[in-house]
Amino acid sequence: MSAETKPPTFKGKTIAITGAASGIGLATAKNLASLGARVSISDVDETNLASLAAELSSLYGDENIHSSVVDVSVRTAVESWISAAVEKLGPLDGAANCAGVLGKQGNRASLLELEDEEWDFVMGVNARGILNAMRAQIPVLRDGGKGGSIVNVGSVSGLYGLEFHGAYTASKHAVVGLSKTAAREFGRRGVRVNVVCPGAIDTPILRKSLETAATGAVLPPPLVERVGQPEEVSSIITFLLSDAASYITGQAMLVDGGMLP
Repeated sequence: MSAETKPPTFKGKTIAITGAASGIGLATAKNLASLGARVSISDVDETNLASLAAELSSLYGDENIHSSVVDVSVRTAVESWISAAVEKLGPLDGAANCAGVLGKQGNRASLLELEDEEWDFVMGVNARGILNAMRAQIPVLRDGGKGGSIVNVGSVSGLYGLEFHGAYTASKHAVVGLSKTAAREFGRRGVRVNVVCPGAIDTPILRKSLETAATGAVLPPPLVERVGQPEEVSSIITFLLSDAASYITGQAMLVDGGMLP
């Protein structure tokens, strides 16, 4: 295998991951740990998070794994998690912020029917959660916050309007905007910030969306005529976190099978 085709190595690097108990976050945690990273995983799903932590600890050693039940919408909870992660694993080299929610009205309520509580919940997790994560992560990146890579998970919905997804679409636009702002603010310190924007990926959020779909709530069909897999997104996240992507920042990268060509 040539040097160009070898998978990136994360040996000796520490990566924090939100939303690690399922979907894209789960695939990302497993992939990074398999490539030698020390990982700090977080989620609100205590049961599945504990299961993942036990699996990774068994495979790669408890000293390389840290886990914490975290609601990313709560700033103090995120700060406590990152502080504990750094205490156990050392300064961060990067982060993959994958936590997200669809909301109980997602894919079935028009803007006129959107409840204030729904808006606050979805924006709290998807938008404020990204802000909370970056505010905690950037100061503890290796070399005093003068390097490292952060990848935030957005959505195709963050790049165009999707009917019956008012709160979700707005929150994912916010992810893109916050990430581009962070890339500009911290680029001079060597910090890279990018967004991956998945399309139809086989995750709990997609399955919930399909179950509750309202008439007329449709996604553009992908050119690749199938649903994507979480691993197909986690591989892009891994690349963006790696040194191979050292000249890529401030980008919103579609992983959508050609849904938005």
